[in-house]
Amino acid sequence: MSIIEVHGLTKEFHRPRRVDGRFGALRSLVTRQKVVTRAVDGIDFRMEAGEFVGYLGPNGAGKSTTIKMLTGVLVPTSGTVEVAGLVPWRDRERNARRIGVVFGQRTGLWWDLPLSDSLWVLGRLYDLPAARYRESLAQLAAVLDLDGFLDTPVRQLSLGQRVRGDLAAALLHRPSVLYLDEPTIGLDVVTRDRVRATLAGLNRDFGTTVVLTTHDLGDVERLCRRIVIIDHGRMRYDGDVAALKARHAPYRDLVVHVEDPGTLPDLPGVRRVEQAGSRVRLRFDPARVAPGDVVARVLAGQRVLDLSVIEPDLATVVAGMQDELG
Repeated sequence: MSIIEVHGLTKEFHRPRRVDGRFGALRSLVTRQKVVTRAVDGIDFRMEAGEFVGYLGPNGAGKSTTIKMLTGVLVPTSGTVEVAGLVPWRDRERNARRIGVVFGQRTGLWWDLPLSDSLWVLGRLYDLPAARYRESLAQLAAVLDLDGFLDTPVRQLSLGQRVRGDLAAALLHRPSVLYLDEPTIGLDVVTRDRVRATLAGLNRDFGTTVVLTTHDLGDVERLCRRIVIIDHGRMRYDGDVAALKARHAPYRDLVVHVEDPGTLPDLPGVRRVEQAGSRVRLRFDPARVAPGDVVARVLAGQRVLDLSVIEPDLATVVAGMQDELG
């Protein structure tokens, strides 16, 4: 069952055209010339309940504009959006009660209040019955490990604690859809892994639909079963990570350290793409040459110090796509 449906979604921004020269500002005012920027250009997609989707693209691609239309902050120029059966900008209040939003660089918590007080205020704003509020808070405190800093003012929280507090605030009313904008930005490795595990558990255990925008493609590979890529406001890809890699990076690399790289023979279907000292990187298409055969040929007659087969990561694939698109 689709929880988000988007058809022909377009958003244009208009600004006055600057006219240089003497009296240019006055002429701009009088003629009302406008510059039109199309931030989102005819996007179509649907998301099913319980999906965890990465919504990706370079800076200026239209990701944030799309999310703002999904949350009801912006009104589209044309096209339609429905979230859980509601049109977000027409039913802002009802839509707000069904969604949660976390911005990694901003907080929705009250800066000078203890975290527990911020959550209590949000519970009142969402009209949560006392029993449901206590149940939800206890559940989130256990999942997000909040007990150690619930009574700490938000301004004194570490970045990792604050992000977990923002997640609790976004999930307190048990939304159907959770929008995440760079939720792990600036976090240390341990805290980032903890937040990733928490998000995966929330999606798995509560069936929350999650839409993630991020430049950290490690988040995407760890969390998302599906990715949507946009560029210059247009859809470029919608599918799973494996299919994207198969289309844009259908190769594997064998990195091998050999005692004498000069004795490493040329192998059919394998090309040498890099060599630095005793380290050699060989590239091949696993659909044409079995990885086991490549390894066996390298090991035959060679003194191999170390080797590993490396699959291209998502960052490499997406960077390659962007190079192709220009």
